[in-house]
Amino acid sequence: MSNALRIAHGSFGRVALLDMDGSLVRHAHPHCHVLLKVEGADTQFLVDDKIVPLSDATAVLVNGWEPHAYVHDPHRPRTVILALYVEPDWLKAFRPGWAASGAPGFFAQPCGEISPRIRKLARDLSSEMITRPEARSSHEDLLSDLMIAVIERFTPWQSFPSSLRGMAGRPSIDWRIRRAVDAMRANLAEETNVASLAKTAGLSRAHFFRLFETSLNLSPRVYFNVMRMEAAVNAVVEKDEIFTHIGAQLGFSAPAHFTRFFRDHAGVAPREFRNVSRLMSDTSFGGAA
Repeated sequence: MSNALRIAHGSFGRVALLDMDGSLVRHAHPHCHVLLKVEGADTQFLVDDKIVPLSDATAVLVNGWEPHAYVHDPHRPRTVILALYVEPDWLKAFRPGWAASGAPGFFAQPCGEISPRIRKLARDLSSEMITRPEARSSHEDLLSDLMIAVIERFTPWQSFPSSLRGMAGRPSIDWRIRRAVDAMRANLAEETNVASLAKTAGLSRAHFFRLFETSLNLSPRVYFNVMRMEAAVNAVVEKDEIFTHIGAQLGFSAPAHFTRFFRDHAGVAPREFRNVSRLMSDTSFGGAA
């Protein structure tokens, strides 16, 4: 069973130190997402439709809203992974062009060979999170240095057109798809119904599905689950509501269904996620978001 060792939230987004021994379903994040191995077995991720390795020598690099999944080999030992989910607006403070970290194409490739500096910074940050959870200044400095090193090594950000450099998120999408997305966001407690969404968009079901995937690189179901999972994470961390209530607000008919959904996306159950997050809630980089 996978374990969350440390989880920190703040204006930077989310940083999680995860001891993984189980796969995660295909999902996405509205963040610049970087995965670094800390210790244990080499492993792999599926990014879009490509298997990429996570090892002592390589990092996995996932663009905002890019579909990916963790593919665990049950015959291998566990892997401790440092997972960074970084907000584009936080990166923008370092360089304006890094607002594009929430857009497709920010990372040119889903995997790259890390430098000795990146390896050291990742291990130093992991160690500090475990041994010195109160060291806020040190954590923030290490995270900043790590993301600068990662972006400067793996991102051709200086060659981006000015229109992309100033973009903190996805490019504009077809207004009909935007209307459907707004309807999904307003009704997270309702199961995704492609036929109903297509009607909202004024398109046939087949045309809607094709245009949605072309525009967002995700199926309507996966996109809906991304929004529902982000809402779940925020509620689990920031509120004191019982999980039964949170799950019901998000459309889960039974607590076990919500727990399974959360574990399939985050690797751990919501109770563990909340407890571990709150270990650092008063000491994380800038406090809980």
